[in-house]
Amino acid sequence: MPDKIIVVEDQPAISAFVQTALEREGFTVEVIEDGWQALACIRQSRPDLVILDIMLPGVNGLEVCRVLRQMPTYVPVIMLTARDDDVDKVVGLELGADDYITKPFNTRELIARVRAVLRLARSRAAGGEPEHLRIDRLEIDLTGRTVTMRDQPVDLTPKEFDLLVLLASHPGRVFGRETLLERVWGYDYLGDSRTVDVHIQRLRRKLEEDPRHPRYLLTVRSIGYKFAKR
Repeated sequence: MPDKIIVVEDQPAISAFVQTALEREGFTVEVIEDGWQALACIRQSRPDLVILDIMLPGVNGLEVCRVLRQMPTYVPVIMLTARDDDVDKVVGLELGADDYITKPFNTRELIARVRAVLRLARSRAAGGEPEHLRIDRLEIDLTGRTVTMRDQPVDLTPKEFDLLVLLASHPGRVFGRETLLERVWGYDYLGDSRTVDVHIQRLRRKLEEDPRHPRYLLTVRSIGYKFAKR
């Protein structure tokens, strides 16, 4: 069965462009113009991916993303943002979006982002043997994809979790930003290294007692990041 993608976009020219590009690649596509209608459709049809514009009638895309992340079934989300609107990008990532595409974009970029997000979603869904990482009072359940710090649950987005696991699995090893982009976001990811910095900052706020003086997630100047040795 082809992957089903719901495109939530109220500008006909953009939605038609996206729908045509995706259908040429073999995807099944449904276009919805309203945020509330999109939520109802997603709950009912459980698509493999949602492409979500931020500016929508009824309820904006950020609110739609927030509601989606409260649902028991995980649905990957790629957000469409205006050119160079870093605030929307950061807020979208904070709410749990898997990726974003900045308008205007071309077919190559769209398909690359879609395939990368779907590939990572399938990899997460494949599961594996139960496994945990324990570092001091930080515990990471690799199978259940949950994190606790000082016996308290920590709510992480999928990318935050994947980034934390990669670093914590190799304590003391320095990872450059480009390497982290490739390992966590995939080789097809077309974003820049600021994405890594944003996610590290968010992880520190959620995990470190003093984010300004981190104990676990350490910066290596001019190179990237590492997880402190145990």
